[in-house]
Amino acid sequence: MHALESLETSLNDLFVKQAPPLPRSGKKALVEYLPWVNLALGLLALYTVYALWHWAHLANGLINYAASLNSGTYGGSGLGVNRLSLSIWLGLLVLAAEALLYLAAFPGTRARKKSGWNLMFYALLVNIAYAVVILFTDYGSFGNLVITLLASAAGLYLIFQIRSSYGQRSAGKKKDA
Repeated sequence: MHALESLETSLNDLFVKQAPPLPRSGKKALVEYLPWVNLALGLLALYTVYALWHWAHLANGLINYAASLNSGTYGGSGLGVNRLSLSIWLGLLVLAAEALLYLAAFPGTRARKKSGWNLMFYALLVNIAYAVVILFTDYGSFGNLVITLLASAAGLYLIFQIRSSYGQRSAGKKKDA
């Protein structure tokens, strides 16, 4: 946990103290709508996990069907192929973890609790891990990694800009962005 706290402190220095601040109205709008963005991102990521799992199985079935035709027509080996490698399963698991973090962040960010902000932070870190995992598959590329790193940096900038709005507060008191 100390490593995450140290990383959070370093990123706070980078994205809050050294970066230009968001306008107050932008922070306020971001704090207001971010819980719903988390919910949408979580649901979209869960759907993506399901769709990728389904497509991988469909492609695997088509490859096996083609292999069986090959063995009957051209005398090939007829061996089934399993394209669902460890990296594909690992990628799906990491993406599912990210989705669950976004969904779990919804109630905490809606209540403006630091625990909700922490879950968003962890989801962005998992997103970076997902990009690294996918880089080592047949489906990833260096371009995917760069785009994900840039998107994650933008997300980190935004959540660190509103970090001060999330803390333990009593019910009935609202903390401005």
